[in-house]
Amino acid sequence: MSETGPVARSPIRPPAPVQVHSGWVVSALRSHAPLRLGDRSPLAKVLVRGAADGTVADRLGVPFGRTGRDEHGTLVVGSGPGEWLLVAAPGAASDVVARASADADGEEFVSVVDLTHGRALMRISGVAAEQTLNKVCAIDLSDRVTPDGTAFRSSVARLATDVVRDDLDGQRSYLVHCERSSGQYLFDVLLDAGREFGIEPDGFRYPEE
Repeated sequence: MSETGPVARSPIRPPAPVQVHSGWVVSALRSHAPLRLGDRSPLAKVLVRGAADGTVADRLGVPFGRTGRDEHGTLVVGSGPGEWLLVAAPGAASDVVARASADADGEEFVSVVDLTHGRALMRISGVAAEQTLNKVCAIDLSDRVTPDGTAFRSSVARLATDVVRDDLDGQRSYLVHCERSSGQYLFDVLLDAGREFGIEPDGFRYPEE
């Protein structure tokens, strides 16, 4: 690992080998297991709050409980009534904050906060991702109830957690978002829950595969 300046560190310990990617110390491990769990904390994470029927809501265009991607490729998550989580490329937080702030018309109160370094984000992908999460979360994760593009907040391993179904190339995949202080705990819980399905830790890459 080459460090030429200050680097950020995820709350989740990166499995060796490690490298610096976009200013973050990350795992360079590459897993091809049918079930994988990877730390995605370096992704930019911006929280927007505003009126559920206001200008920002109209411009974001994503209702509570659903997701979408804007013209910049940012994942927009309707994480609560009048609340959105914007997930973008590493290092893009300032641009995301600027765009979200510019969306306000000045007549409604809008809060835009960069959460990148204050939250943990992980992705679990593969054939048994649903079964693994079902062991620690009581939400029905079937296609009928929570199809691709669904977002919800629930208890996962007794933690208040945001879960986003965000399939990749037709493969079932979930983003799991929690407070930074709980990141390592939740990562370890999911690894343990997926052990019977052959889960392996996976390294960080962007764009995601």
